[in-house]
Amino acid sequence: MYARGWGVCAGEEGRCRVNPLAQQNPHRRFNPLKREWVLVSPHRTQRPWQGQTEAKAAAVALAYDPDCYLCPGNLRAGGVRTEKYTSTYVFENDFAALKLDAPRFSSDEDGKGLLVAEGESGVCRVICFSPRHDLTLAKMSVAEIRSVVDVWTEQCVELGLRYDIGYVQIFENRGAMMGASNPHPHGQIWASLSVPNEVVSELGGQREYFAKNGAVLLCEYQEIEESLGERVVARNASFVAVVPFWAVWPFEVMVLPRRHVDQLQAFTEKERSDFAAILKTVTATYDEVFDTPFPYSMGLHPAPCDGQEYPEWQFHAHFYPPLLRSASIRKFMVGYELLGSPQRDITPESAAETLRQAGLRVSA
Repeated sequence: MYARGWGVCAGEEGRCRVNPLAQQNPHRRFNPLKREWVLVSPHRTQRPWQGQTEAKAAAVALAYDPDCYLCPGNLRAGGVRTEKYTSTYVFENDFAALKLDAPRFSSDEDGKGLLVAEGESGVCRVICFSPRHDLTLAKMSVAEIRSVVDVWTEQCVELGLRYDIGYVQIFENRGAMMGASNPHPHGQIWASLSVPNEVVSELGGQREYFAKNGAVLLCEYQEIEESLGERVVARNASFVAVVPFWAVWPFEVMVLPRRHVDQLQAFTEKERSDFAAILKTVTATYDEVFDTPFPYSMGLHPAPCDGQEYPEWQFHAHFYPPLLRSASIRKFMVGYELLGSPQRDITPESAAETLRQAGLRVSA
């Protein structure tokens, strides 16, 4: 889908690329996954920055921190002692946002659909990636990350089989800039009765595309991105990582399988290892960009597990990092972004090139 006056041009080797006018001029790009637009303003990269700057994140030095409640054997804030674990470790969140025993109710005051509320139940768990306090996914080995992928898969299977769970959301907030209260390598699972808003939105886009074209949106998108190459950041036998054409965050990345698969548990053994490998590549590449532990929110998006079939859904993972120009300048979602539509300055193509160059330095 293209907006009025939008087009593509033939690039080198006959490949189609973004209209060159879009590289220096304001334009908007359509996100078919969520059926919304993002404003791109590449000329704004020249403006001077006089806004807030952040302290550069420092690497954690301690392999074990006696004051960290996620380190093996330590007492957590809720009064429970963390087990002396030696690998990936899962426990129930002591301060869970969701509870399985939450009461079921539904209300609509005045019956006008304006003051509607309903009970929501679920499970919240914490996943410690490693007993080592000083590690991150970027610093862990592929084998160690593969253990994390295996635990994610086990959790998806266990929770997805529950009649009172409709979606399993796995995510990681890395860095204080993204609200992480503890630097110990860990992520979370929020498994809810209802399907969350972002997933509902992405389902709508994929379902609409499937109905119109008889094809899976993200499968076709992955093939196009690989054929063009200009937004590809990394790839291996089973996965490709790209800066999406419609990316909102400056160095946003989406990881896509190379075959149609809707759930994490549908991965083959090879795909699990390749998924671990590309996660390491992406996170290590991020750290190289500004020579600092790169903050981000990362999440896996499998299909819902509410007992329905989702032939239009393609599994994928999102990385949303806030850094913009340096380790101390972040992107703020304010003003027009909150009241109008998302906006970005650097083009996705420029961001992908920066990440590719950083990746080359990592692999050198």
